Amino acid sequence: MFPSFDYVRPTSLQGAIAHLAEEGAVVHAGGTDLLGCLREHIFAAQKVVSISAVEELKGIVEGADGGLRIGSLTTLRAVAEHPLIRQRFSGLAQAASEVASPQLRNQGTIGGNLCQKPRCWYYRGDFNCLRKGGGTCFAVDGENQFHCIFGGGGTCFIVHPSDTAPILMALHATVRLAGPKGMRDVPLERFYVLPEIDVRRETVLEPREIATEIRLPPPAAGTRSSYRKVRARRSWDFALAGVALAVRFDGRRVLDGRVVLSGAAPVPWRSAATEQAIRGRQLDSEVVAAAAKAVVAGAEPLEKNGYKIPLFQGLIEEELTRINASA
Repeated sequence: MFPSFDYVRPTSLQGAIAHLAEEGAVVHAGGTDLLGCLREHIFAAQKVVSISAVEELKGIVEGADGGLRIGSLTTLRAVAEHPLIRQRFSGLAQAASEVASPQLRNQGTIGGNLCQKPRCWYYRGDFNCLRKGGGTCFAVDGENQFHCIFGGGGTCFIVHPSDTAPILMALHATVRLAGPKGMRDVPLERFYVLPEIDVRRETVLEPREIATEIRLPPPAAGTRSSYRKVRARRSWDFALAGVALAVRFDGRRVLDGRVVLSGAAPVPWRSAATEQAIRGRQLDSEVVAAAAKAVVAGAEPLEKNGYKIPLFQGLIEEELTRINASA
């Protein structure tokens, strides 16, 4: 049975923050994740505060420096189809176009995609797991074929569900948060919380804070970006394994790059070992093979998800070869 709750739709950001001061209040943006969580009793809400009428949270604006401001209420479809994003941040356009189904991309927002709750079937099911305040991660000895191979810390083995977060992290994005104490900007790399730090939280968002926009700096000259994920169903599904690349070339040589994995860890997982393997080198077959080896260094698969090891290796080989060919 769907729970009952009060519903408000303020037209200003400060009005929304004020409503969130009430006990049991939650933020509603596109609603594609929130309504499912309420229906499945993942958490309770006494008041739903819709921010859909706050116009300042919508749209994509180019800065004087060539960077972009993306309002958190901008739909995933708008992100995927925006000409400046397709031209300068092609990996982000790819990632947004890979989220869910066309219907959900029309409704879902980029802010919501960054802040969505885990998709672990124990967390979403009738199990009092660690993340819901219980004493056990049921995935450890259970059906763990879709769970993480990095970052579980022996605590919670969810994988982060967002497709846009890994590429935004690779592109040095920051997220702006607004709350009763004012505004603050957080690099996306520091926005997410590992379970070993706090198993009950996914992000650094404080009570009454709202993610208002994502800011992308202009890409450095010679930068190429991409995102690719492998999933069980091509039409619509979360990543079994994915990789976001933002690689800066000087001719054929890699000056620098960021490699961020999806479907790998409880947070978008930056692979420093892979970045080190390609930095300062040309992406010939030997370097690509070394990068594929590096991407799974330190991985700790569970009983049923060891297949992710060769999957990530193959993804890195293919995507580095592809991005090299486009440079």
